Amino acid sequence: MIFSRKRADAGRQTRDERAVEAPDQGDVSPTLARGPYDVSESYDDQQRLDLGSLRIPAIAEVEVRVQADPQGVIQQVVLVHGDNALQLGVFAAPRSEGIWDEVREEIRQSLLRDGASAREVDGEYGAELQAQVRTPDGVTNLRFVGVDGPRWMVRGVFQGPVATESALSGPLVECLDGLVVDRGQDARPVREPLPLRLPPEIADQAGDAAGEPSQA
Repeated sequence: MIFSRKRADAGRQTRDERAVEAPDQGDVSPTLARGPYDVSESYDDQQRLDLGSLRIPAIAEVEVRVQADPQGVIQQVVLVHGDNALQLGVFAAPRSEGIWDEVREEIRQSLLRDGASAREVDGEYGAELQAQVRTPDGVTNLRFVGVDGPRWMVRGVFQGPVATESALSGPLVECLDGLVVDRGQDARPVREPLPLRLPPEIADQAGDAAGEPSQA
């Protein structure tokens, strides 16, 4: 299943830049110039595809590919731009601390046990992993990034030329920077994937298509 959205290109700023609040603003969450954002934070009002816990910005020429069950529950989200792809996951985290450092080390150890090469590098999102894995089609490069938010963590896996040349990531990074996470208030085990669902209108369309009789 593929969804495509388009919008005008926008400039980028670094995530660490935060707007300075005026004294009379009171207790207002600061505006981050770069996400991913928590739903409680201030962010732009660009069009986004609402998948429940994750809202993905509409970026020109980026396809949103999802794998979902018949009930509309999503198992996988992949953004595609040309020869590059970005797989997204969003997970519950504790209130007191982030989990990316721990998760990253576990991913590295798992890759090494499987015979892949993996090394930690300092990237635009902080500590990242670059890996080479063997597939039936040959060696594939992967780049793992993580962003810790308030009680959640977003994990991204870049594939294609962008895995080794971050300068090529353009629209995919713009999607990552514009993500909005709605964790909800329910208590969840740490690292549990946050629930992702197709929008009702799209789930209904998919269900109708699945129920149509095949043509002879």
